[in-house]
Amino acid sequence: MIEIYNTNMDTGKIEKIDKPVKGCWINIVKPTEKEIKKVASDVQIDENILRYPLDMSEKAHIDIDDDYNCVLIVVDSPATEFKDGEKIYTTLPLGMILVRDDMFITISQVKINVVDNLLKNKARLNMVHTFKKSRFVFQLLYDMAQDYIRYLTYINVDLEKFEDHMQKTMSNKELLKIMRFEKSMIYFNASVKANQVVLEKLNRGKAIKLYEEDEDILEDTLIENRQAIEMIQTYSEILNGIVDIFGTMVSNNLNAVMKVLTSLTLIISLPTMVSSFMGMNVDFPFNTNIVGFYEIIALAIIVTIVATYWLKKKNML
Repeated sequence: MIEIYNTNMDTGKIEKIDKPVKGCWINIVKPTEKEIKKVASDVQIDENILRYPLDMSEKAHIDIDDDYNCVLIVVDSPATEFKDGEKIYTTLPLGMILVRDDMFITISQVKINVVDNLLKNKARLNMVHTFKKSRFVFQLLYDMAQDYIRYLTYINVDLEKFEDHMQKTMSNKELLKIMRFEKSMIYFNASVKANQVVLEKLNRGKAIKLYEEDEDILEDTLIENRQAIEMIQTYSEILNGIVDIFGTMVSNNLNAVMKVLTSLTLIISLPTMVSSFMGMNVDFPFNTNIVGFYEIIALAIIVTIVATYWLKKKNML
């Protein structure tokens, strides 16, 4: 899918156009080979520059291509996926390409939240200026940093719900949930730190032109991204604590079950022991008729009750 937008200089509104023009923004999502070749031909850049961000394992970095006079910025954006009905937090690469001083391109394999939000919200408020490419980059990066903080808040809420649920039941399903949380935090940690490296490079002003009015946006973006890094570290520590507590609870529950089973085994063995003694071929102070049988049964019951009371008192049952 290819969409081309351009800011109307008279109205300040962003408009959808059919062909690329100077100062336009080209938004590409999950392009076909034909679309990649067409865009590369229209804007006169190498096709491989468009293909790099489409690799789902591509890491955040900046590439400057002197041959085509363009800058490729790849960053990781937070996203939500669903697998087997379970929500999974992950990160997806977004490519931003500044083609000379002419055009700005965003490209990704799937829809990215910050790009959709920018089109739905900021574009309607005339806050998007496609011809201000440096500011456009910083706006996307700022929204992305805030998106990480928002997603981390969601993860924190999910962790609190998981803690409450964990108190009621513990199973392999809960262990899998912990594993998913840990994977999400690992992805987020690696992505945000890689994005931080990109931001620091942009802050030096060597990759793209840094205008004075854009410095505040970039500084705010750096602050938001650092906050996201700190939140990830905090939630990772909380998650590690939950994992430790989970293991301790499983161990304690197992010990409690083994304690009860051992006590029940002892209680059950007492009547057997009494009847075994009374079944020996020696003289005992009991009648050998039906009365003696009931006396032995009563003795077994009394011994069992005494043992049960004692075990109960010692918190063994």
